[in-house]
Parts: sequence; C-alpha cells; structure tokens
Amino acid sequence: MNMNPTKPYLIRSIYDWCIDSGFTPFVSVKADPKLDVPQECVRNGEIIFNISARAVQGLNINNESITFSARFNGISRDLDIPLDAVKGVFAKEVNQGIAFTSDDEEAQDKIANKQSNNSTQDSLILQTKASSKPKLRIIK
Repeated sequence: MNMNPTKPYLIRSIYDWCIDSGFTPFVSVKADPKLDVPQECVRNGEIIFNISARAVQGLNINNESITFSARFNGISRDLDIPLDAVKGVFAKEVNQGIAFTSDDEEAQDKIANKQSNNSTQDSLILQTKASSKPKLRIIK
C-alpha cells in the first residue's frame, strides 16, 4: 500500500486555519545553499516567508513543493520550495502552528524509540518470567 506523506496536508491545514482565523500564515524554510531563495533575507540558515494572499501570488501547496511569486526589495521572484526544506508553518499573530523535524532528526528519533521499545519489551519479558506462577482463582 502506497501511503501519502502527511506534511503537505498539515501545511495546507495550518494555512487554512490561519486564513479562517484572520491570521497571517508564515512558513519557515531551511535555507540550503542549493535552494534558490533571496539570500539577503536568510538569517541563521533559515528564511521565513509571509504566504498570505496579500504577500504572494499564485500560491500552490502540492505534495512536493510550495510555489508562489513574491516581491523582494521591489524585484518579483518565482519561488519553488521543496517540502523537505520546510521547517514549519505558523500564524504570525499568535505564533501557533506546526514545526517539522528534519529527516536526520526523524531517523535518530526512530532509532532511539526502537531502542527504548526493545528495553521495555525486555523488562516486560523479565517481569513475566519472574512471576510465572498463575494468579487466577476459581470462583463458584
């Protein structure tokens, strides 16, 4: 079974929530040097875009990327942001939204969870072996 990634759906839902609530949707993007973004707007390896209808034109959030046109220092630019670079989406006014972990962090979390689950299972097996005497009573 082919399962669609959840990230584009979550981004679209937070965007819709922002618009419905009258908030300004912002998207945080990891500014990789290979990514074609206005480098003068990059701070600490991150760039934050206002993706409201007043700030951008032709916004499209599909399963692979976020595309839009916007003006930076008076110059119009067409941007195509891969979803892998998106760190989060949030409402400017209330600073609520969702942050995404990078693939490296997800892989580390999976390894840590697997190790944690294995130790939990081992302790459950030990507890079961230690108390192998049945604890049931017959009631008539």
